Amino acid sequence: MYRSSRMGEPGPPAPAGHVPVLLDRVAELLAPPLARPGAVLVDATLGLAGHSAALLTAHPQAVLVGLDRDQQALRISAERLAGFAGRTHLVHAVYDQLPRVLAELDLDRIDAALFDLGVSSMQLDRPERGFSYAQDAPLDMRMDAEDPLTAEEVVNSYPVPQLARVLRDYGEERFALRIAQAIGRRRAEHRLTSTAELAELVRQAIPAATRRTGGHPAKRTFQALRIEVNAELAAVQAAIPAALQALTVGGRIVVLAYHSLEDRIVKRSFAELATDRTPPDLPVALAAAGPQIRLLNRGAEPATEAEIAANPRAASVRMRAAERIREAA
Repeated sequence: MYRSSRMGEPGPPAPAGHVPVLLDRVAELLAPPLARPGAVLVDATLGLAGHSAALLTAHPQAVLVGLDRDQQALRISAERLAGFAGRTHLVHAVYDQLPRVLAELDLDRIDAALFDLGVSSMQLDRPERGFSYAQDAPLDMRMDAEDPLTAEEVVNSYPVPQLARVLRDYGEERFALRIAQAIGRRRAEHRLTSTAELAELVRQAIPAATRRTGGHPAKRTFQALRIEVNAELAAVQAAIPAALQALTVGGRIVVLAYHSLEDRIVKRSFAELATDRTPPDLPVALAAAGPQIRLLNRGAEPATEAEIAANPRAASVRMRAAERIREAA
């Protein structure tokens, strides 16, 4: 489903409290390719369009392809971007569908790509979406309300070993089996439907000494369920290579990840194209085997203390950026 910005003045500002993570640094990194006439920017995780609005304002000739699986976010971002008439294509899609979206828009190459991974500010701030353990709500956690799988279905229908695997693999939860077993006992009594009940159940399942450190005891469980419900890691694994493949020479990609599972996928995808593939027994490097991209930062770049003070949600961000330096052989 496509939504284009409407004619008129720039749309409303983002909802109060929404501060795009690392906005200035993202703008700095993407500025060179976006300065080209008719540059194409892909915001693969449009959200409330904070990054995109700033980039479209700074680069009046740039065109935006904005993707989001959350139709509520698309409606808000369409209003916000209404003033950029004729320069936006807003698409209801998961970012691993990028090749299809570009093909439907007759775009062979893009100049810049931005991924701001994970749950959005809007999803966290709206209790009824069920992403937060801080407020009681239905166990939903779907980024796209049309998707069939909910967190309620996961916690009530997955066998205990499978549920433990989800919590361990996607939440990196040390006490995954204990939590899964506690859920199994509770759902034998009644169906789990409440975020508050689940959060308290997790708290009770974790040893008392552990509860006193590391933030809310349910944090990892809720992360794991969200990733499972939305198949997030599989989407990242497909989307990052696709975006790199679509970049024109001189084009750049910036990825903001918020936990090690996402960042590990991004790191591997970048390393695959940043490595010289010349056979080690050859005396000189082969141009056709050389790196296709160059990394724009060393390792994963964190937010500065000033950024975190202004926007606490930046505390866990890991940013990686790269530039395409040659076409694939």
